[in-house]
Amino acid sequence: MSRRPITRAAAAASLCGLLLAGCGDDDDRATDPATDLEVAEPVATEAEVVEVTAVDYGYEGLPATVPAGTTLTLANDSEVELHELVAFRLPDGENRAVGELVTLPEAELLPTLGEPATVLLAPPGGEQIPAVGDGTLAEPGRYAIVCVIPTGADPGAYLDAAAESDGGPPDVPGGPPHIANGMFAELVVE
Repeated sequence: MSRRPITRAAAAASLCGLLLAGCGDDDDRATDPATDLEVAEPVATEAEVVEVTAVDYGYEGLPATVPAGTTLTLANDSEVELHELVAFRLPDGENRAVGELVTLPEAELLPTLGEPATVLLAPPGGEQIPAVGDGTLAEPGRYAIVCVIPTGADPGAYLDAAAESDGGPPDVPGGPPHIANGMFAELVVE
């Protein structure tokens, strides 16, 4: 069965019902070169390819800061859940933490987030599927990173429904979006 690319509108529309919490990996600790202090998240110093691993329900290997031009890739460490990495560049002057933003009512949240800069999906044990962009974050700024796949959704059914969507969120059975289980993060692109 062939799959059509997932549209920007479908990716943005799938953000209905957001809630969140970030996830880091203590094994990825790094030293901030400016202070020689250990930081909880690694800091990329050159534009590069950064592999982010989606786990149930968070992201591992996502640096706190990357240079403009860095390309994110997504691997999925789950045995059952489809995951995505949706990156939204937050508007200049938006100072609220991502955790606070995702608690906003949908009518306020969606205009704040706008269009996604990139959307990457990864089924369990499968290849990354670029739905919007190729994972490159070219524009400096602060980004919200989220996953809004419904908890327990069948990965194949979700991908098929998304490929057939005409701009709305895929209508597949499942629980609350992964963001409600804490799958979100914040990233600064310098």
